[in-house]
Amino acid sequence: MNKYHTIIAGAGPAGLACAAILAKSGRRVLVLERNNRVGPKVCAGGITWAGISGRIPNDLIEKSFPDQHVSTVWQKTIISEDVPLVSTVNREALGNWMLDRALDAGAEVRVSSPLTDISGDSLKSGTDSFHFQYLVGADGSTSCVRRQLAIPVSSAGAGINYFIPGDYPAMHWHLDDRLFNNGYAWIFPHNGQASVGAYACRSSLPPALLKKNFHIWAEKHGINLEQSRLTSALVNYDFRGWRFGNRFLVGDAAGLASALTGEGIYPAIVSGEEAARTIIDPGHDNIVMDKLLARHHLHRRIAAITAKNKVACRMTMEFLVMALRLKIIPFKVLEMAS
Repeated sequence: MNKYHTIIAGAGPAGLACAAILAKSGRRVLVLERNNRVGPKVCAGGITWAGISGRIPNDLIEKSFPDQHVSTVWQKTIISEDVPLVSTVNREALGNWMLDRALDAGAEVRVSSPLTDISGDSLKSGTDSFHFQYLVGADGSTSCVRRQLAIPVSSAGAGINYFIPGDYPAMHWHLDDRLFNNGYAWIFPHNGQASVGAYACRSSLPPALLKKNFHIWAEKHGINLEQSRLTSALVNYDFRGWRFGNRFLVGDAAGLASALTGEGIYPAIVSGEEAARTIIDPGHDNIVMDKLLARHHLHRRIAAITAKNKVACRMTMEFLVMALRLKIIPFKVLEMAS
């Protein structure tokens, strides 16, 4: 049986961030990725500036926006800062860069290797068996490791996304509660194309209705989707812990995506890093993780309040945008970074 210090399920940002730190510290690390290559994922590619600053190289940034165009039923405004508020990245390019870092540190990465069984401190992937001291579930919203821990996913959102060709100059957020309840539609420009899509909590808007309403919104705004492919994803924000003895959950597997915005890249990277540091040093001060969780809980509370009542949803969204416009509260209230 192959023996590893840590086995990580999933080669997304969370798993690769974790693998790079562990391998660099001299641990023997194996990353098992169920897909046939690293990188691709249903993702709008938007990430807050505070989250990426110092964590990824500038050449991975496609476009950055100090101005955010925000619309609600009653308001239309531009929220501006001196530095970029949100940038866009190519999800596959980010994944490949993180893969190279993990490999250079000495981690072993296997693709087309889904977990088929976990028993005690051993697991199987296909016909191969492995033993681990630590197991990290970084395998997304439908995590096998989370299921093995008997942790359900009850609170989640749905996101749909298209990439459409064209050069789009501005980043837009459309908080139209008539179509998306406490969710929103977006236009996130990339190089030569834009991500357009919508996100909403499943408890407030079923995915089929989200898709129908998004197409109504797209037609209203003159966005042609006929030549673009629809992709969709479950957004897990049902956080119930991340440390379980010698097992860890990180990123979407832990339910760390924002309930309010659906953002998952930054919390994935941070939780992967913090899991690695905690495995190396069980006494590690988790102040960074604590800050991430505080912001996560705030977003989840706002989402829960606005999902239950249409009046509360409308008033909360309108107040939030007005407060952002008047700079009563900072834009970072929407960010998972702090």
